[in-house]
This record gives sequence, C-alpha cells and structure tokens, in this order.
Amino acid sequence: MKDLDFSRDKDLAKDFLQNFADAEGEAKYISILQDVANRKLKAIEIDLEDLFDYKDLDEEFVGRVTENTRRYVGIFADAIDELIPEPTEAIQEDDSDVFHTQRAEEGNENPDGTDPRQKMPPEIRLYIKASSKVQPFTIREVRASHIGQLVKISGIVTRCSDVKPLMKVAVYTCEECGFEIYQEVTARVFMPLFECPSKRCQVNRAKGHLILQLRASKFLKFQEAKIQELTEHVPKGHIPRAMTVHFRGELTRKVSPGDVVELSGIFLPIPYTGFRAMRAGLVADTYLETMSISHFKKKYEDYELKGVEEEEIARLAEDGDIYNKLSRSLAPEIFGHEDIKKALLLLLVGAPHRKLKDGMKIRGDLHICLMGDPGVAKSQLLKHIITVAPRGVYTTGKGSSGVGLTAAVQKDPVTNEFVLEGGALVLADMGICAIDEFDKMDESDRTAIHEVMEQQTVSIAKAGITTSLNARTAVLAAANPAWGRYDLRRTPAENINLPPALLSRFDLLWLILDKADMDNDLEMARHVVYVHQNRESPALGFAPLEASVLRAYISAARKLSPSIPRELEEYIATAYSSIRQEEAKSNSPHSYTTIRTLLSILRISTALARLRFSDVVAQSDVDEALRLMQMSKFSLYSEDRQKSGLDAISDIYSILRDEAARSNKMDVTYGQALNRISRMGYTEAQLKECLEEYAALNVWQIHPNTFDIRFIDA
Repeated sequence: MKDLDFSRDKDLAKDFLQNFADAEGEAKYISILQDVANRKLKAIEIDLEDLFDYKDLDEEFVGRVTENTRRYVGIFADAIDELIPEPTEAIQEDDSDVFHTQRAEEGNENPDGTDPRQKMPPEIRLYIKASSKVQPFTIREVRASHIGQLVKISGIVTRCSDVKPLMKVAVYTCEECGFEIYQEVTARVFMPLFECPSKRCQVNRAKGHLILQLRASKFLKFQEAKIQELTEHVPKGHIPRAMTVHFRGELTRKVSPGDVVELSGIFLPIPYTGFRAMRAGLVADTYLETMSISHFKKKYEDYELKGVEEEEIARLAEDGDIYNKLSRSLAPEIFGHEDIKKALLLLLVGAPHRKLKDGMKIRGDLHICLMGDPGVAKSQLLKHIITVAPRGVYTTGKGSSGVGLTAAVQKDPVTNEFVLEGGALVLADMGICAIDEFDKMDESDRTAIHEVMEQQTVSIAKAGITTSLNARTAVLAAANPAWGRYDLRRTPAENINLPPALLSRFDLLWLILDKADMDNDLEMARHVVYVHQNRESPALGFAPLEASVLRAYISAARKLSPSIPRELEEYIATAYSSIRQEEAKSNSPHSYTTIRTLLSILRISTALARLRFSDVVAQSDVDEALRLMQMSKFSLYSEDRQKSGLDAISDIYSILRDEAARSNKMDVTYGQALNRISRMGYTEAQLKECLEEYAALNVWQIHPNTFDIRFIDA
C-alpha cells in the first residue's frame, strides 16, 4: 500500500516539476532542468513555498514532504531522472563522462540490465528549501519529534572543518568476470562488497573477488560545521547549545566562523563510530543535513544592488548633506556625540589597503579608541556599530585572554590532530572587533593586539604549528581613564595610562569628559525621557536610514579606491609638521604624534572621499580629517582655555593672528579662518562675532563680500 502511495506521490512530483510556473508565467523547474542537462547547474533547489502555491497539490502532500523529507528527496530525484531533457548545447565532458563512455563502448555498462548495482546512480544533488515565511527554531527547540523532518534553525557558526571528499558511489571490478559493480553510499561509514553479485559469477559459482576502483568512484564535497545559539535566544542561567551541521556538494564553503546564519535542513540521528561507539552504547548523536543557507548580514563584497536600491543610493549620493545624515543615522537614540558618530561612520567605510611593489602592505582599516568618563554611552555605541557592520565581534577586556583574541591550539574531535581555532580578532577578519573595558585587560593579553593593529596578521608558533593568520580587522576599543574618571589635575598621559606603542596605533583617540553644563544637561535629560516614553529617538529633521540601507551605501562606497592628487601633498605635509610643532611647544602634550598620525590623516581623508563617491581626495576631506583629530581632544582644549582665562572671542583672535604670522602675510581668507577655528572646536557664529568686534577696534578690515581678513597693523 505504501509503495502505491509513493508511486502516486512520484506522479504528483513529476506533474509539479513539469507544470509549475513562476510569477512571469514561465515553467520554472523545466528551465532549471535544462540548465542541469547543459551542465550549467549541478544542483536543483525546490522551494517549499512553490509546493504550497501549486494548486494541484493538497496540503497533505506538502505535510508529507516536510515530515519525511529524506524519503521525498529520493522521490523528487527519481522524478527528475525521468524528466531530465537532452542537452541543447555542446557540453564539456569531465573525467567521469569519458570513463563511462569508454565502459559503455567496451560493453561493461550493465550488461545484464537486471541488477541495479550494475548501474551508475544519478549524480544530481537535490535540495528542498524551507519556506521563508516560517519562523526559525532555536537549537534548544529542536526535539526528538523533529527527527527526519525539515527544520529551520538560526545561530552563529563557531567552527568549520576543511572541505573533504566524501564517497558517494563506490565502484568495484570483479577479478573473475570483469564486471563493474556500483555501490551507493548513503552514510558516513559503509560496508564494502567482497563477493561479486553478478549473474555470471553466480552461475559459475565463482566467488569473484572485488577490487575497489578509486578513480572510477564518485566523490562529493563534504564539510562539517558547528552552529551555536545566538545570545538573545539563551534562557537566563543557561549556556548556549550547539549542533553539528553537515554541508554537501554546492553548499560547502558558503559559511565561515563568525557568520550569523539561518539554515534549513533534515534533522537526523547519526550513530557513533569506533571507540566512541563502545562507550556510547545505544546512544546516537544528531546532526542537521543542510538543504539551504541564508545569511542575516551579507558581506560588503557580496552585495548585489538591485534597481530600486541603486536608485536610492544614487539619490543619497547626490544629497549634499549625506555625511551628516549617515552619521546621525548611527544610534539616533544616543544624544549628541555628532563628531564621534562621524568617526565611527568612517571606521565602517575604511580606506583601501595599499600594497607596494616590493610586497609591503599599508593597512586601510581605521582603529578608534573611545576613552571617557562612565555613563557617556561608549558601550552602547560599540554594540550599535557591531549590529550595523556585516561582520563584527564584541568582546570585553576582562573576559578576553591573549589566546582568546588571537588563536588557540585545540585537538580536532574528528581527526585527533592539533588544529588552530581563531580567536575574536581572527573571526572579525574583514570586519570590526569591538573591545569594551580595554583598560581592564592584563598587559600580557593587550600585547597580542599590537601586531594585529599594524601588520594585520596573527603569528603563531605553538604545538608544532608555525603559521600566520589574517586579521584584517578594524579595532574599536572603549576604555575608562586610569582613575575611573578623568582627573584634570593630572597630565593626559597619566590619565590615559596606555603605552605609547599602543596609542600611536589608534588613528583617533577620543576623550569624552562628562562635565556639568546646565543647557546641555537639560537637553540630554529631555532626550532620554522621550526615548524611554516613546521607545524611539526624537525627530532628527529627516528619517534615519535603516541599517540595511547604511550597509548597502557603505558597500557601494568601499568599491572605490580614491587617490591623493599632487597639489595636496604639500598641504598635508605642512599640516602634519605644524601639529608636531604645536606638540613640541606644549608642556603636557595631549597625544603622541608620530608618522602614523600622517598615515591616519591620509586614511580618514580617503574614507571621506569614498563617502562622496569620488576617485580623488579633495582639500575639504583633509580639513575634515584634521578637524576630527583636533575635536577628539576638544574637551581637553576647552579645559586649557578655561585655565588660561581666555574667552572664545579672544582665543579666536589669537588663533587668526598666529595663522597670519605663520604665513608671513597680512591677509587671511575667510575659508582658512573658518577651517582653523573649527578644528579648535569653535563655531562660525563665534567667528563672525570676533570679526565684528575686532573690526570695530580697527585691528583688521573685513572684505564686504568674501569676509576675508586684512590686518591693519603688521
């Protein structure tokens, strides 16, 4: 009776494959079968939603496919074998084609025509994909009742094995009669055939010895991975559960450790083998036979923008204020920190990596350290950046060891060999690694980050393994000052309390001081109360961009590799040397300026040019890079000004006077003046007030149209 049911289901499957039409009215699966026949595709994916939508199939059939998926994969495969059309194009023959053509010519291809073991099984891979409308299970929700069924789970990939060949069809040759026997292998282990089952050997009563022909056997790509529950799915007081996942054929090499994925597949038991079987007794392990993979967040290079997305990004790129809009769309619930958000946006965009002719590499990733008083939303900013970035790893200082950040040597449970398992920095390769509580890390563990931040590799010499792993990651660190809060009575070096070798590797070290300010505190309190009441940020004057739009825009920007024009070389060199001079004059410098600072200016400028979709860095990009570097210490400069007793107007005057003296000219253009004072944290309104006040005192004259300044007294 069951066989009759399955034959009826096979007819239903054939009918579905022949007649199902997509939204445009074309026979979807017939065209896929034609591509398979023409060797353009190696696998066929049947979407469960198509089975639901096909009017001639009842819900019972779809239910049977979901609950007995392994059996129905075979039924659909048999239906496909009968429906596969003849190739319409010239196909490139592979080794197995040549081999079987040769065997057919010799008359060895199933001479009896009766024994199925003397016939090569079909090699097309078939996958049944779960419906996208179904909510995925967490790993702990998959139970014994789901065995054999099609289930959909979500989680993070923690480990991936190498891709290895898995025997799919074993081919034997008989020493007595010369016939070839094909044995289909359906499990991880199989019992080889020893006696020839052919008719001739049975008639002659000759127990023909079989020889395994590896060259003629069919192998399949096989990869094993471990998937772990996401932190938000773990109940309180529990630890995350893990599940073994098997990928075969075209699904291999689709995931890597650190990817957050949604997998649909068949939940199956697998008996233990070897010594583990003796210990386990009747207990079996379980695994997921993967049928489809979908990534939660695509990598930047995997983005393929469709027509609507391309139009939206083109429209955004033409917007003159896109730099501000993108930065304000980052964590809009967090009040203020406009310049910090701009710096974090540039961290996401990054600059292109440069490789010189002699093989030397110059990194393009930006590293940022946020150092500030408690309660200035450092950790919230870190968490938000990790959610926006396609690839991000979040870790804390005390919860991370040097090995946990770089790489650990572990024993592989399958092969019992020592293997390297990448740590947080290796998992965040081509992404962002956010390290919170950076100041709480042990000094020995922190030294592991030095090589990653500049050379962008992790060198290992452990347990006989000597290698170098890629860690092309942007480091975003958050730390508190040495005494918990910033102590203004001490020097910046004492407060920061990080070694100069590490500080110089950060492109931007942002100092955030929590100072009492009546107006600012009122505004912040209103903002926080509004967010608590409405669970959304107050109106920004425009709709904040979604994280998916941000990722799409950044992926388009990262394809550009802007260059620095010759006319800007002198300007950048002069700006760098003036920063060094200012630091030399200062009694307690706020930062360590090295040649790495110059590279930081170039990286930030290039990232700004990428945001504008420009192939050339403009002077405005360099000015903004210098302004961000200056603004990162703004809270300290404002303290210095308060100590010196200068008000804003007097300080702007002294800045402009020094600018004129430095260039040995009587004139300072309005653009130069605005650029110079904005780097010091002053606004255009304060500049205009200063110009009017000192023009009334006859210190300088102001051009009525351009607002350029001309000093009267040299």
